[in-house]
Amino acid sequence: MKPLTLITALLVALGLLLAGCGGDDGEDPASEGEETVTTAESECESVELSEPTEVSLDPPPKEPSADNLVAVVDTSCGTFEIALDTQENPQTAASFEYMAENGVFDGTPFHRIIPDFVIQGGDPAGTGSGPGPGYSVDEPPPDDTSYTEGVVAMAKTEVEPPGRSGSQFFVVTVPDAALPPDYAVAGEVIEGMEVVEAIEAQGDPDGSGAPIDPVIINSVTIEEG
Repeated sequence: MKPLTLITALLVALGLLLAGCGGDDGEDPASEGEETVTTAESECESVELSEPTEVSLDPPPKEPSADNLVAVVDTSCGTFEIALDTQENPQTAASFEYMAENGVFDGTPFHRIIPDFVIQGGDPAGTGSGPGPGYSVDEPPPDDTSYTEGVVAMAKTEVEPPGRSGSQFFVVTVPDAALPPDYAVAGEVIEGMEVVEAIEAQGDPDGSGAPIDPVIINSVTIEEG
């Protein structure tokens, strides 16, 4: 995969800024007799989008439950694992853990898939404009934060301050996304990057962000690593 030019990356970054912080739960839409779409690295199930739902949670704990936590993300394209950054970004990690345990991500789609940039999900409306989990977390990242391949960070709107997060997250799929240090870091993919690439392959090459075929997060579970 080729890195985007700086200009293109910044244009796409605007899409991330405008994405909001949605997060919501829903039923697993997979049905019996579903077809599969074969990619170079993985097989993606043919699924339908769930109906949007609203989430309204109390604020999360400020600290994660343990030092070593792994979020196991089961999708219609397979499973990948995220090592949550409990040391450098404990509030963001604790919020991610809290949302996973409350089913916020279950049934939500990867609504924005941009080849050679990011895959993004976690919005209840499935569009990037959902209301989020009912709260926000502020944890500004250090000025030297870089968004490299496998980094998982939280999306926000342009008007929100650096480090604010709700439930939307994105996974970087290029060596350097050339983004400013505005996005709270939740962790990094440590297993199943080929699944992330399979999801990325469902993005329209025109760069619009619209998936060619839906990709659903079935569930996110938290394990001690």
